Amino acid sequence: MKISLIQMKMTFEDMEHNFKKAEELIRLAAKENPDTIALPETWSTGFFPKENIKEFCDQNGNRTKRLFSKLSKELNVNIIAGSVINEKQDGIYNTSYIFNKQGECIAEYDKTHLFSYMGEDQYFEKGSGITVFELDGIKCGIVICYDIRFVELVRTLALQEIKILFVVAQWPMLRIHHWQILNEARAIENQIFVACVNSCGRAGETIYGGNSALIDPWGEVILRASNQEEIITGNLDLSIVEKIRDTIHVYKDRRPDLYQY
Repeated sequence: MKISLIQMKMTFEDMEHNFKKAEELIRLAAKENPDTIALPETWSTGFFPKENIKEFCDQNGNRTKRLFSKLSKELNVNIIAGSVINEKQDGIYNTSYIFNKQGECIAEYDKTHLFSYMGEDQYFEKGSGITVFELDGIKCGIVICYDIRFVELVRTLALQEIKILFVVAQWPMLRIHHWQILNEARAIENQIFVACVNSCGRAGETIYGGNSALIDPWGEVILRASNQEEIITGNLDLSIVEKIRDTIHVYKDRRPDLYQY
């Protein structure tokens, strides 16, 4: 699978600008003829408006769905639409939407682990389940930013036999070393590809660190972005997943009978 990661520098709290820019960047990425394009977390607002947060919500993701349904069908590309601040009947969520090449919204995921250090848990509801989906017949999973620190969540997805994990994030420059190590570790321990896309630039007082990457199941970095706005595109040789699993038997040799809390 050929994947393009859009390391977008959004303008904090300017949804009109960010929706327009996201479309421009997706059209630019599509010129590389990728199978899949991915955006970062909360690309439409930055992470995250606290004053009058409801003004920055995409009601039931309707605006996001309209735009990316149109673009994915027109450009014949799968789109991982990062995540947006999404108001549902029971509260506000940090939600990712996934679109196939036919323009269908085939899956959505509400962030399950909320970053209490920045007060995310005070403004958002927690998601209640994992999300697994297929793109071009390839089983994939998705997590959002802080989720990558939780090994149980990624292993649960891996046990659903995913081959690619998409990670959409707003990860700060201050902890970019953690970003690199955590994504590489999740790839190695679960024997999966990781496509992790971060933002860059500033939102409020926080500077975001870029370093989006494509990582293979050996933990080798296929491509890594800088800390500036850019698009990186690379190919994933999915045949190596089974070769690695036939070599190092982490799934056959695991001991779930001992993994009790």
